[in-house]
Amino acid sequence: MVTSMSEMLDTMTSMVNMVILVLTVIAGISLLVGGIGIMNIMMVSVTERTREIGIRKALGARERAILTLFVVEAAVTSALGGAIGIALGYLIAAAANQVLPLVLTDMDLTISPSAASVAIAFGISAGIGVLFGCLPAKRAARLNPIDALHYD
Repeated sequence: MVTSMSEMLDTMTSMVNMVILVLTVIAGISLLVGGIGIMNIMMVSVTERTREIGIRKALGARERAILTLFVVEAAVTSALGGAIGIALGYLIAAAANQVLPLVLTDMDLTISPSAASVAIAFGISAGIGVLFGCLPAKRAARLNPIDALHYD
């Protein structure tokens, strides 16, 4: 059996594309699970703060103000998690830069996250918070002030 280098390159390219696809699906599932977690946290926050929402609405707060309050809270919570993840990524990269020269003696390899990838990761993190924080925020904004004040 004879194989050319171009056939081997095509095979390797298809394998790399398959790995990229699998990693993309795993990342998507992880983002979905994280978003559902944020939504649950915000639902609990809305439930615990129902009386506060009722007082705010009774004093004249508009639905938009309450919606903004909870969406910003969800975005900040998610962005904080993203910032912690980015910091851990930098720490792991620094540790890898210390270990790799010991393992790879014939190769010079440095790991450093690019500014663009860090910005994209942070933006996606905050965006997930905004996206999954909208439903609990809408629920909070639509509460009837009288029912919210009677909530125990």
